[in-house]
Amino acid sequence: MITGLDHVVVLVGDIGAAKAAYQTLLARAPAWQNSGEGADRVLFTLANMTIELMAPSGFSVTADRMRALLDDQEGVLASLCFRVADMSRMHRRLERVALNPDPVAEVESSDTETGNVLHWKRTRAATELTRGVRMFFLELADERPLSPATDIAPIDALDHVVVTTEDSDRAAALYGARLGLDLALDRSHQDWGQLMFFRCGDLIVEVVRRPVAGSDLAHDRLWGLSWRVADIDATRARLIASGLDVSEVRNGRKPGTKVMTVRSGTCGIQTVLLERSPKPAE
Repeated sequence: MITGLDHVVVLVGDIGAAKAAYQTLLARAPAWQNSGEGADRVLFTLANMTIELMAPSGFSVTADRMRALLDDQEGVLASLCFRVADMSRMHRRLERVALNPDPVAEVESSDTETGNVLHWKRTRAATELTRGVRMFFLELADERPLSPATDIAPIDALDHVVVTTEDSDRAAALYGARLGLDLALDRSHQDWGQLMFFRCGDLIVEVVRRPVAGSDLAHDRLWGLSWRVADIDATRARLIASGLDVSEVRNGRKPGTKVMTVRSGTCGIQTVLLERSPKPAE
């Protein structure tokens, strides 16, 4: 019933600084901006998902909760928001698999720049039942506008979102059996632990287990984002020219991929860029 990852939410302390940082990182302009309900929001919409930057605004229960989650950090990867085709069916599914969803809400948002309005239906699973990862489910009435490129070698799409776990069996049961995502890979290695790839539309939810003594077996954590680019060397050159600290390009674990790490300009979010080699013609 999940058709893709609609968006990820990044909580930030300073919405202006975060907007500028992600305009530089993505080389794209915001697609949507608004304020209300204790938060300022800036959204960048790429080919296969949206990243929503959200900062507390004013003094309210919602704003105070966001400040507590930030805990003086520059930014926190806060939630996953899955796209669904039929909210009524998805809500029944969440109830049947004991994820205790909120009642479905009808939501409206207007863009402060254009005045355009979007509508969607939304529910949220109980966070204590999703291993500590906040999960929302949305059915959009209309598509968001795409973020236009503002520079050469922009980031095109999200390749995967990374979740860390200390209990891979229960995490697999959540993402596979209960949410219905397709398990595409399950591989273990003594150097980097266990990797599980769950297909989610045109990207991957990657669940990683790296055993740590005294770690939390009951709660998973949203860890980072891996962005897809067409020319990683050109994107690297652009980011260096913009003053960002980046790694050298290296071969990825998956054959035919090249990756690099972005060490600054991400609001503290673990960030990797990835280029896939073109598939050979048949």
